[in-house]
Amino acid sequence: MPARALPPLEDGELLAAVDLGSNSFHMVVARHVLGQLRIVDRIKETVRLAEGLDGRGGLDPAVMPRALDCLARFGQRIASIPPHRVRAIATNTVRQLANPQAFLLPAETALGHGIDVVAGREEARLIYLGVAHGKQLPPGKRRLVIDIGGGSTEFIVGQGFEPIERESLQMGCIASTRRFFPDGKLSRKRWKEARTEITAEFQQFAQLFRARGWDEAMGSSGTIKSVCDISIALKLTKASITAESLAEIRERVLEFDRVAEVKLPGLSGDRRPILAGGLLVLDAAFAELGIERMYVSDYALREGVLYDLLGRSRDEDPREASIQALCDRYGVNLEQAGRVEATALRLFDQVQADWKLEPDERRLLGWAARIHEIGLAVAHSQYHVHGAYLAEHSDIAGFSRTEQQWLAALLRNQRRSLYLAAFDRLPDRLMANAVNCALLLRLAVLLHRSHHREPLPVVELDIGEGQMVLRLSRRWLDAHPLTRADLDTEREHLQDIGRRLSIRAV
Repeated sequence: MPARALPPLEDGELLAAVDLGSNSFHMVVARHVLGQLRIVDRIKETVRLAEGLDGRGGLDPAVMPRALDCLARFGQRIASIPPHRVRAIATNTVRQLANPQAFLLPAETALGHGIDVVAGREEARLIYLGVAHGKQLPPGKRRLVIDIGGGSTEFIVGQGFEPIERESLQMGCIASTRRFFPDGKLSRKRWKEARTEITAEFQQFAQLFRARGWDEAMGSSGTIKSVCDISIALKLTKASITAESLAEIRERVLEFDRVAEVKLPGLSGDRRPILAGGLLVLDAAFAELGIERMYVSDYALREGVLYDLLGRSRDEDPREASIQALCDRYGVNLEQAGRVEATALRLFDQVQADWKLEPDERRLLGWAARIHEIGLAVAHSQYHVHGAYLAEHSDIAGFSRTEQQWLAALLRNQRRSLYLAAFDRLPDRLMANAVNCALLLRLAVLLHRSHHREPLPVVELDIGEGQMVLRLSRRWLDAHPLTRADLDTEREHLQDIGRRLSIRAV
């Protein structure tokens, strides 16, 4: 009984992606027409969220009003779109916050939708997906994609729609400008010193990327688009950036004494204060990766999110392949995992309406059940703890940080006493359903503890009068005294957290 995907997209339905970047917030709305996506609206606002980072995981309260005002405007535009057709992504700046919920809670309220925080490598995957859909290469050809954002830069080598290598570095146009030119002064000496530092960070992946090779280099997002606009305005190129045009732009920038004074043809006023840091990163990338020419894509993270949403509605969810990869990597007993998953999902379907559980939560529960034993690859003792660590800290393509924390919380609570602190990292809006799904997983794991292949009898779960009522065959319970004892122990565990479980033999 595989976990159902989102409902199939009907012709004419709308999807929306919101990108909370470190420099700009973007929103793109698309209509599903004959199996394709047609962009019907775009909104971009310069918010400069990264300017509010204080280096200690805090965010200057002064940046909050402009961020929330922007999200409120976005929220008005997408208010009529069903929540499962909208996905909002937060990137590097929110990743750096010591207490991201202090920002996310008012941000989600302003937008009217939940916001997923994605890791750098997942951000890279989504960027590549967007760029690859913007321009497809002939079969067998590879592309290098570089996206210089406000707080981080993503590097991807891929083929078709699949990334082969992904890397994310903590260097973006805002972050690098603040790091290397904190007082706003420009000089050749500073530029050279900064290049040396950045080059050292490239060494961790540049050789591997060169070995993979590519047939075309493409750049996305504001810095690279601005550099291309300058190159065209200076008549250095027609529709791209070359190593020579980049060198000429660098020399022109270094003729100015201060970052804020940089004025070049094609450079917009809002990009001027952060051009130096972004140009510095691009200059180093061209040199270290041996790039001779780069084309510019109009597509980036937000379009990648749209196509990821489209895939999820078509049973082409990349998370499914990632869960299978985890099963393969950690030698999961797929027969046992399948039994636990099927039971967990049957229980979910019986209580979904009462607990108001969401369709994607069904998928997450199914995946948690499938990988519930991955911790055994570390040790049998405390394997639920080991499994939770692997689920939260592994690089799992397609999953946001929040989704991985959801999986980790369920794995941590699949057996023994409940550890509610595992749910503390989830947004408040998700905690209740996550705890309820954990209770379903616990029952499924308990009922299949023996690992027997024999099918379970009919299992019925009802929610009523403040308790969970589990109905099982009396004959089956009499024949499985260990399960009966485990169920009695489970009642005690649930009582410890204020939940009631009643076992009815029928």
